[in-house]
Amino acid sequence: MALTQNGRRGHLPRLRDVNHEPTEPTYRRFVLVAGLVLRWLGDRDWHGTEKVPAQGGVLVVANHTSHFDPLSVGMFLIWGAGRWVRYLGKIQIFRTPVLGWLARACGQIPVDRHSERAKDSLAAARAALRAGRCVGIYPEGTVGKDPDLWPMRGKTGAARLALETDVPVIPVGQWGSQDFMPYDKPGFPFVLRGRHVFRVVAGDPIDFDDLRSQPMTKKLLEEATERIIDAITAQVAIVRGEPAPTRRWDPDLQRHVEVGDR
Repeated sequence: MALTQNGRRGHLPRLRDVNHEPTEPTYRRFVLVAGLVLRWLGDRDWHGTEKVPAQGGVLVVANHTSHFDPLSVGMFLIWGAGRWVRYLGKIQIFRTPVLGWLARACGQIPVDRHSERAKDSLAAARAALRAGRCVGIYPEGTVGKDPDLWPMRGKTGAARLALETDVPVIPVGQWGSQDFMPYDKPGFPFVLRGRHVFRVVAGDPIDFDDLRSQPMTKKLLEEATERIIDAITAQVAIVRGEPAPTRRWDPDLQRHVEVGDR
């Protein structure tokens, strides 16, 4: 199914007219500036903003193809759906001068994956969800390594959050960031080549009703993770206008495996 070309393009509306959630002053100022930059760099093709609940805790799960994804999807959520998103991001970002300060000032959540503090990020995310916040996470755990940039096998952190908090889990597919800022080509000169289109679409909430009453086992988390990646892949197929593949990249095996295989 191809994405229809009737998305929101051109000038953004005034932020105060479309987003009424309270947030940190620094976050609001940053997004106002980012809106000006994004309008200059490319067009937006957004669909499904109404799928994101207007209030209350919500977990947004998305594919990850570029370091620009948080801004592209973030603008979709903040300006399109009216929600201030709190991303889980690797701790290295928070240790970077300026960028780290900005991430903390905007209420983002650090993840120290390779230490005992890794569980603290999930605790902070749970607290944000229970406080009625919008939390964003990339279930793949890093920028995807699939050669064709389809979602790869996911980590179980998003599934754990989904099952422990009982909030709506909204799958998001995005496409275009990888052309604007390719992951494997460091530097910035290429971002000014041509005009880009940032395509983002949100789908219906993922159904976990049959899983939430079961004991939290490794198998259960893997099943929930498969549902999350399947739902994201379906949205990516829409924005790419291509059928979803039947094989998925396994980062541990460094090869494709059949969807559903362990």
